[in-house]
Amino acid sequence: MVRFRTAIQGSGLSQREVARQMRLEETKLSKSLKGARRFQPDELFALATITGVTVSWLLTGSDSDAESAAAPARSALPAWESQAPAASSLRRRRIVQEAWQLFADRGFAQVRISEVAAAAGVSPPTVHYHFEDKEELFAETLRYSVKLAYDRQVAGLEFAQPPLDRLRALVRIQLPQEPLVREEWSIWAQTWAISAHSESTRVHHAESYGRWESTVRDIVAEGIASGDLREQPLEDAVLRLTALFDGLGIRVLTGLLGPEQMLAMVDAHIDAELAAHP
Repeated sequence: MVRFRTAIQGSGLSQREVARQMRLEETKLSKSLKGARRFQPDELFALATITGVTVSWLLTGSDSDAESAAAPARSALPAWESQAPAASSLRRRRIVQEAWQLFADRGFAQVRISEVAAAAGVSPPTVHYHFEDKEELFAETLRYSVKLAYDRQVAGLEFAQPPLDRLRALVRIQLPQEPLVREEWSIWAQTWAISAHSESTRVHHAESYGRWESTVRDIVAEGIASGDLREQPLEDAVLRLTALFDGLGIRVLTGLLGPEQMLAMVDAHIDAELAAHP
């Protein structure tokens, strides 16, 4: 439990405030920190988000792929993320988190740096000290979305499950249904739109999107090797599944489709195109 305590200490928040933000009774948090109670997946995710570390770091002491099957490449993590929580810039992290929320809710074009500064409780020059311009700040919020997704996967996926079950679980974890996940999708959708005419954004997108593809690829490859998924060209299978998932997600965001319909269609694709049948 040492890393859990270290994360709280490095966050600049009291244990009571962390419990409040986690919406968890302080006595339950205290028991979990003492090892008398097990953290639930949603609690691990909340603790990592509030303190600015990753779930993988809390559980293993590392953010590397070697330590966690769901861990992203280091380049895909926010720049303020590190294995030493106390070294994180709390002010920079607050700026990124507040900008992420504003961009997700209102859109990149509608948000001014002065509004980000006000939300983070700093001055506009302070924002510019950490980020050259709004584009650079937006790129960091994309990395923050990657962190959130990665934390949710590490906390929620049971890696002892067969690959087919894990693939279905991954789809549900990333479904744009809950408010937080929809906000992540909002950042991604804006990134796709901006990437159409911005070379720098395309670079950031490729760097971050590669983590999602890699997670899907690893599960599908394991499933093909174990016979849980049918034999087929790996890259084709990954491309079809991710393209379907992304396209349906956009329809959900724009109100053309419901999350339940999206889930049913993705499950049907997995059954028809991926699952091995006796």
